[in-house]
Amino acid sequence: MFARIRNLSLAAKTTALTICALLLLATGTFFVSDGAVTDNAARTAAERQETNMRVAWDVLRSYGSEFRREGDKLFVGDQLLNDWSEPVDRVKALVGGTATIFMGDLRVTSNVRKPDGTRAIGTRLAAGEARDAVLGQGTPYRGEADILGETFYTAYDPIKNAAGETIGVLYVGIPKAEVTASISDLRRSMAIACVLIALAAATLCFLVNRAMFRPLSQMNGAMQRLAAGETEIDIPARDRGDEIGRMGTALEVFRQATIAKQAAETANAAGQADRARAMDALGTALTSLSDGDLTIRIAGDFPADYEMLARDFNGAVAHLRELIGSVIESSHSLRTGSSEIAQASEDLARRTESNAASLEETSAALTQIDGRIRATAEAAGRTVTRADEAISTVSGGRGVADEAVQAMGRVRESAKGIDEVIEGVDKIAFQTRVLAMNAAVEAGRAGDAGRGFAVVADLVSALAMRAEEEAKRARDQLTLTQTDIVTAVEAVQKVDGALAGISEGVGEVHQLLGGMASDNQAQAAAISQISAAVSSMDQATQQNAAMVEETSAAARNLNTESEALAGKAGHFRIIDGVSEGKLMAKPDVLTPKASALKGKKPSKIMKTKANGSANGHYVASSASDDWTNF
Repeated sequence: MFARIRNLSLAAKTTALTICALLLLATGTFFVSDGAVTDNAARTAAERQETNMRVAWDVLRSYGSEFRREGDKLFVGDQLLNDWSEPVDRVKALVGGTATIFMGDLRVTSNVRKPDGTRAIGTRLAAGEARDAVLGQGTPYRGEADILGETFYTAYDPIKNAAGETIGVLYVGIPKAEVTASISDLRRSMAIACVLIALAAATLCFLVNRAMFRPLSQMNGAMQRLAAGETEIDIPARDRGDEIGRMGTALEVFRQATIAKQAAETANAAGQADRARAMDALGTALTSLSDGDLTIRIAGDFPADYEMLARDFNGAVAHLRELIGSVIESSHSLRTGSSEIAQASEDLARRTESNAASLEETSAALTQIDGRIRATAEAAGRTVTRADEAISTVSGGRGVADEAVQAMGRVRESAKGIDEVIEGVDKIAFQTRVLAMNAAVEAGRAGDAGRGFAVVADLVSALAMRAEEEAKRARDQLTLTQTDIVTAVEAVQKVDGALAGISEGVGEVHQLLGGMASDNQAQAAAISQISAAVSSMDQATQQNAAMVEETSAAARNLNTESEALAGKAGHFRIIDGVSEGKLMAKPDVLTPKASALKGKKPSKIMKTKANGSANGHYVASSASDDWTNF
């Protein structure tokens, strides 16, 4: 489908697009106009409803100014409205449409017809926005509503009594079908007019497009003939000033270019034979050159247009012949020098490997010494820490001893107080005994009546004597305790002196160990630096050994490649009938540059190669790469 549309002509495509655009425009115009007419009819119906409502109120007020409801009856003035059709019919006669009077939501008079043709009296107002607005809120309602299955443009106003209470509803309405029927003819006329206008415009566009694209079709035919190689054609529409005229002018330029191209091709055909003969001669010479014959020359019957190519080829072969002669001589000198370099590199590699092994052993030994010194330094540090802890412990012991001496002094003072208490008890016991003796004397004077008291006096006397004995024993024990306290104080003081001596000794040990730890740390730092230096030397020596190995391998490769270079150079013939083997057997026939190189010493050649590169392998590979690229 899309392929068929794409293959249509520009005129057909443009006409089709124009017709589609016109149909779309006509359709849009129709729908916009229809919407505008419909909206206008709806606004007209709404304005008509307001007029009908004013007429209905005027008709009702002509019968009375006040409305009232008495039971199931609705009055205007003294006129009963129930089943009285005159007011609604009068409204219809004046303004058309329908009218209804509700008592509450019940139709009491109406000219709205049921489907059977009878008046809709006795039916109720359906629930919806109109009922809620008028009966619920006491406000008017305007809008569309469904009445007995038919859509109306409606207007509802509340009917209120003298007290302002809503007691009924006044309705006027117009069937929507009547409004739409009035605009259906206009809609049909608009549709016919849009179709006719679209068809007329499409026909006009078709004719205009056909006339406008006819020169383009002619231009297309001319382009097809020009593409087929026809140059004797007439380009149409070149005198036009629009795009088609500019296309014709450009097509004329293409026609002239085609004519010039055909003339150039005819002229170039004559040079093809000379070019082919020159390429054959050059190919033969290049074949001999690829076989190693450097004595080849291009001469004889050669096209005049390509004589410069022959001269350049002969000059390049002459320079190459001189270069190969120099390479043959240099390859032998290079082989001798590379052999000496390889031998020297191998000797240096063995010595470097021996030094690297010695440095590696030295580095390992220093690493062990460094580890042991670090362990000693760590042990000294831990010993210093323990000495600090011992000093702290001794200081704590001295403090405890001081506290013990102070506690002993307090106990001694307390013992003195106890001695005074015991002395007081002894005095009380003595006085008690004296009192018991007096009581016994008084009991003896009392006779039999005082016998019981005499027994008590004897018991008190015995208790007083026992108290004196216990007080004496307590004094003796307290004396012994005071003696022991003095001895303990002296012992604690001796312990404090011993702890002081220990603290001084531990302090001296702490200082000595601190000095040892500092020395060990300094030695460990020095050994670490020495070990790092030896490790760096070891690493450098290892790198040197690796570099010497690479140099030795490069020298061996250089020797091998120089031999290969000499072998490859032997395949070239630089003098008629003389190859590289004969050239070495007859050194007198060398080129001047090769003879000059022959007198150089191998050592000087080696020095030249060393100055040219820091690596023998690089020199050999460079020579090989240069030859391969050539």
